[in-house]
Amino acid sequence: MSRDPYEPRRGITERVTVAGSELVDYVKQLIAEGNVRRLIIRKPGGATLIEIPLTAGVAVGGALTLLAPIIAALGAMAALIAKFEIDILRSDEKIEEKKRTDEEA
Repeated sequence: MSRDPYEPRRGITERVTVAGSELVDYVKQLIAEGNVRRLIIRKPGGATLIEIPLTAGVAVGGALTLLAPIIAALGAMAALIAKFEIDILRSDEKIEEKKRTDEEA
């Protein structure tokens, strides 16, 4: 059974507070994990600064190359702001795969 591309995918969202000096390294680490679908970087008050959609399955090296301008912008913002909140929306593909397997059985 194929999944409807317009149906929202389930996932896990977490919010992390990061010091400005650690922002770029932390974002690179999240990209390298490979299961992050979207990053939303906010000021401590909650105002959104930037949303970064990440495509699942993109090779880590390719993702870092494509996102180089965004990472440079993050570095510039990190110099101006002391703390950031990052909303991390992780893909929950394993749960979806198990659900599909159970439906097919």
